[in-house]
Amino acid sequence: MPRLYGFDNQALTRVRDQERQVVREAVGRIRAGQSQAEVAAWITAEGHRGTMGGEWTTMTLGRLLDNPAIAGLERDPDTGELRETGREALITPEEFRWLQEHRPSRRGSVRSGQSREDDYEYLATGGLAECGECGQQLTGSRTSASTPSYRCPTNFEGRGGCGKVRINAALLEDHLGENALGELARPDAQAALEQARAQLAAEAEELRAQIADLEKSRGELAEPYAKGELSRDAYVAADRETSQRLKQARSRLRYVEQAVDVPVGGVEDLARWWEHAPAQSKRALLVLLLQKVQVYPARARGVRDVDDRVTLTWRTAVTS
Repeated sequence: MPRLYGFDNQALTRVRDQERQVVREAVGRIRAGQSQAEVAAWITAEGHRGTMGGEWTTMTLGRLLDNPAIAGLERDPDTGELRETGREALITPEEFRWLQEHRPSRRGSVRSGQSREDDYEYLATGGLAECGECGQQLTGSRTSASTPSYRCPTNFEGRGGCGKVRINAALLEDHLGENALGELARPDAQAALEQARAQLAAEAEELRAQIADLEKSRGELAEPYAKGELSRDAYVAADRETSQRLKQARSRLRYVEQAVDVPVGGVEDLARWWEHAPAQSKRALLVLLLQKVQVYPARARGVRDVDDRVTLTWRTAVTS
């Protein structure tokens, strides 16, 4: 099997800098409005070839841009949702998602003219909501009727949850919104929000330092392995462990960074702002207010009562 363009090995742990630059330039051109065919022609004209030596075409470029590995991502085999791998990346996860949504030649993109199921922007994924039964992070998933919901996954990298929890996304998010507005009405909310944001900003700095150390240690593994001082099994095990820790740290960093720039210009303004705020901003405010949201199984099938199923743990700074 040929290697993936931009990477130096099948394990996707080392990138080729020149090829990464080609991919980044290609993505930049597409985002600037050039067609996939124009970009493929540009890559070939610049003298770059694919990993098998062939010229670039719309199809070969499309296959590369549809591969989540170029953004350090992979798809959950159960849900098809994207998740972090902790490996090296050629582009950012945000750029990859933009390509899937907006690239003109991609089926279902907003510029392709072909229909696709609307994306749903979940407010409580990424670490905020968890299963009250087993502690597994809830993921966004559609029901058989295509209704957005949160569920406890049963197969996630071999560390599946119990699968006992599923809740309608709109019901849970309405509940979170009502409670968030209640907290924002408190007379001490402004100062508490500023304190919570400062704490998260400090945590973000610690995570960046941790990520830098992990990336350095992973790079240092390559030399003893190349010299034969480290067995392949030991190298693979150490690299896997470091990759997992990087994945967790990067995921936590993105989660924490959401709250750093959330507007906190006045409690009344925030309460009014919530009603029409974009999903990304609402998600950031929930991260700032809440440490976690625990969701428990429904008493019976079809029960839509949320209050007795959800436990909210507020940040101490906000509720003190």
